[in-house]
Amino acid sequence: MDTILMQQQMTEDDALRADVYALLAALCREHPSSELLDFLKSVEVDAFTQNRMSQAWQLLRLAAERAQVDQLENEYVTLFIGISQGELTPFASWYLTGSLMEAPLIELRNDLSLLGFEREASVKEPEDHISALLEVMGLLIQQGASRERQAVFFQRHISAWADQLFVDMAKAPSAVFYHAVAMLGQAFVNTEKVYLQKRPDAAQSVHLRG
Repeated sequence: MDTILMQQQMTEDDALRADVYALLAALCREHPSSELLDFLKSVEVDAFTQNRMSQAWQLLRLAAERAQVDQLENEYVTLFIGISQGELTPFASWYLTGSLMEAPLIELRNDLSLLGFEREASVKEPEDHISALLEVMGLLIQQGASRERQAVFFQRHISAWADQLFVDMAKAPSAVFYHAVAMLGQAFVNTEKVYLQKRPDAAQSVHLRG
């Protein structure tokens, strides 16, 4: 990993970005535990700062205060799994091509290999699940990847479709708690687009090689 990532001290802003990526990844991977709900209830939001991110945090905290763990499990299953298919299909290949296991997944696997990441044996979903991609972004930040490398991964594998996923999540018939998750996801993805947009052309995978 050291030969791939450029190590740098993580700033307070980057630490917060990594935490949000990790939170969204966890919420998209499975329904929140009672401990995670307690954390969300305790999140402090500046009431005097009214932007999309602060409003989304306020909404998520309120949703956590009203939520019950057993209901959240049913909501998550309906949204992401279903009997044959959930209300959402949270994979990059699906959003970018209309089918699963297509070219975006192959490109992602190549890039993950270059970065030194591999899927754990216990994980059954393809690597282009939204939770996996968000987790990788958080890890890149935590491990000190350069801003350029973060931008490349984000633009190649998240930017083109994650916002639409969160739009669909917000509109999903079963989304109650996850409506608030979607609002935070939308706000954060669009904040990251602005934050990373002035970085090198993400079409050039050579940037992932170092």
